[in-house]
Amino acid sequence: MGLVRYLQHWLSGTGAPLHVTDFVPDTHPIRQWADTFPWAALVAAIEHSFAQRCPQQSPRGRRPVPIRVLLALELLKHELGGSDEDICHRLRTDFAVMYACGLREYQAPRSQGHFVLPETLCEFRGRIDEALMDELIAIQAAAAMEEGLVSPAHLVIDTFPCEQGSQRVTDATTLYKAQKKRAR
Repeated sequence: MGLVRYLQHWLSGTGAPLHVTDFVPDTHPIRQWADTFPWAALVAAIEHSFAQRCPQQSPRGRRPVPIRVLLALELLKHELGGSDEDICHRLRTDFAVMYACGLREYQAPRSQGHFVLPETLCEFRGRIDEALMDELIAIQAAAAMEEGLVSPAHLVIDTFPCEQGSQRVTDATTLYKAQKKRAR
């Protein structure tokens, strides 16, 4: 009965927020995936790049969506093979996606401020240029080498756990083949 009362207050917006980590076990693949990223360094690199290229911020309109949320949604969209609409919908309904986006507490808000529109995700993706992408890959590669997850000899980045023997083609595999072909 206590759980029903707890959820009743939460749904009405007057109770304590739910802790997302209580609903996503440590063994969940998306949680394991999210815990491998150096989020603070990635977000700082994006904020620095955006500040240089898009310095004007308007106080009008709704609050901006945190960069961590947009970056996590963009990465998850590619790893899970979904569309912008699918991943934005999962942010509203899937606690594992909320965890990956850095949302640690959730309460049914009246403002719907945590929602991300597919158009917002598309605009974010358009602002990521090649130089920024190279910097993000370098940050992640350095973090992976620091943790001992990869060796620097043959660094190929695949950030999402998948079944052994999977024949999934990745950009890193394509890049490796292109570099090998160019060396000949």
